[in-house]
Amino acid sequence: MARRYDTNDATDRVTGLREAASAVRRGELVVLPTDTVYGIGADAFSSQAVADLLDAKGRGRGMPTPVLIGSPNTLHGLVTDFSELAWELVDAFWPGALTLVAKHQPSLQWDLGDTRGTVAVRMPLHPVAIELLTEVGPMAVSSANLSGHPAPEDCDAAQDMLGDSVSVYLDGGPTPGNVPSSIVDVTRRVPVLLREGALSPEELRKVVPDLEVAN
Repeated sequence: MARRYDTNDATDRVTGLREAASAVRRGELVVLPTDTVYGIGADAFSSQAVADLLDAKGRGRGMPTPVLIGSPNTLHGLVTDFSELAWELVDAFWPGALTLVAKHQPSLQWDLGDTRGTVAVRMPLHPVAIELLTEVGPMAVSSANLSGHPAPEDCDAAQDMLGDSVSVYLDGGPTPGNVPSSIVDVTRRVPVLLREGALSPEELRKVVPDLEVAN
């Protein structure tokens, strides 16, 4: 039976974050609020938990799960060949609605789907998400919806779709809006905007003037 906690209530928040962290460590799924939409998350280093996350969404391995982290410093252990331009993007837009696609460390023991040696990573601008990520480390997180359905902007919508496939729901109230993060590929010499979301090409070019836009 799924448990749900109101993170706007001080007591519920403490209990909910503790229960969510325990669930993640057990390899179970949790739903958490972010600065874009609600996410369904699992321990990024548990292959079974990530597989369960994809199953809960009805999503295949061909769409790998992004990773959320609680601090930019975590990047040092996750990615390689991270350019100066990539760090400038981190400095300018993290925490926030920017996902960076980078080469992951080849030594990492994880299975996020068919990633072809890369990982999509982001630090969200949401206190509940950051607190949980700081406690448990990197999490595989995708929007908390069934594949093909709208991404949820509140906990009710997420729970209606995912039900008891999730152990703990952290209800932080409505999210700021159903605008996804912008995705920039930093695996190349010149970064490429793969998906425009909350950040426009114009905003990103203030940091990376030569930013390219994928067709």
